[in-house]
Amino acid sequence: EAHGGRIGDLSIYGQESNHTTWRLCKMNLAIRGIEGNIGEKVADTFHANQHRDLKADYILANPPFNVSDWGGDRVRDDVRWKHGTPPVGNANFAWVQHIIHHLSPTGIAGFVLANGSMSSDQSGEGEIRRAIVEADLVDCMIAMPGQLFYTTPIPVCLWFLARNKENHKFRDRRGHVLFIDARKLGHLIDRTHREFTEEDIARITGVYHAWRGEKDAGAYADVAGFCKSVTTNEVKAHGYALTPGQYVGAEEQEHDGEPFDQKMQRLISKLEEQFSESEKL
Repeated sequence: EAHGGRIGDLSIYGQESNHTTWRLCKMNLAIRGIEGNIGEKVADTFHANQHRDLKADYILANPPFNVSDWGGDRVRDDVRWKHGTPPVGNANFAWVQHIIHHLSPTGIAGFVLANGSMSSDQSGEGEIRRAIVEADLVDCMIAMPGQLFYTTPIPVCLWFLARNKENHKFRDRRGHVLFIDARKLGHLIDRTHREFTEEDIARITGVYHAWRGEKDAGAYADVAGFCKSVTTNEVKAHGYALTPGQYVGAEEQEHDGEPFDQKMQRLISKLEEQFSESEKL
């Protein structure tokens, strides 16, 4: 949209270590008439970074979760580890910092990660997350339901990072983070797979766009149990955990108007009746 639909104005960069996936990506771009530099060859992002000087406006990624054999012992002093050296046994925060390193001064990143990345304190991961929060890079965190992937049933989270929250395109969001708990959204299409409807996606994106202050996105408001705008001081008070459920609170329940004492008495009587009935049966 920003380029008026002129795909020739776009510069697509990427990297891939799997040869089949790399070829599929090249074919995908070619079919759509988009020129892309996804590296001269198949290569490992951490040990053969093919775009060392790249500063990107937008970064999208779905990196592999909790990789333990990423060769972290061979890149302990890498320039990308500005917020702390990632543990050798888990590549999650190596991916996060690789992405941060390649963001332009007004760049925005969105990526999928394992839920552990939001709260883990082991092997220095908590310190890296603290440094990232204190650098005011975290724009939005979204908790997703499980069963969205065909390869694993585990729930995941979405990270959205912004290099500059004072970006003139949106409102000034410095010192604030948006948390969205989308774990109750979606519907099962079979016993093991869940899908989001267009309405589900629109609800999530609509909240984020309104919170960022985008034109025609409407006014933002916290919704108990679903979304909340939080200051970085509040995040600090929660030990720099980025789990949306800790911030959005519980969903408001409709009150039926019946006084609590009466309701409790009525339910106890009903329970006693059911116990008697069960004994007869």
